[in-house]
Amino acid sequence: MYIAMNRFRVKLGNEDAFEEVWRNRERRLSEMEGFVEFQLLKGPERDDHTLYASHTVWRDKDTFLAWTKSQAFRDAHKNAGDNKPLYLGPPEFEGFEAVISETA
Repeated sequence: MYIAMNRFRVKLGNEDAFEEVWRNRERRLSEMEGFVEFQLLKGPERDDHTLYASHTVWRDKDTFLAWTKSQAFRDAHKNAGDNKPLYLGPPEFEGFEAVISETA
């Protein structure tokens, strides 16, 4: 399993607009082989921002990398630059390969 996360520092007061962008975004993830699930996570509020993370789970790293090279990925990210005023800096990517996994 591979987990891909992007952390976003959303400027205070822009949380609703940020969430609305994601609600209306054409993600196209479900079209991709190896895609398992997606969540948009809202984290703690800091002095100047609220932390969010997009969290996707993939069967393995190769299927995630295939997503990043696909037309579906380009389509899903084509307007990402339009939302720069909502953030403090660019998103920070973190990728994780599962080494131990347990389910209920």
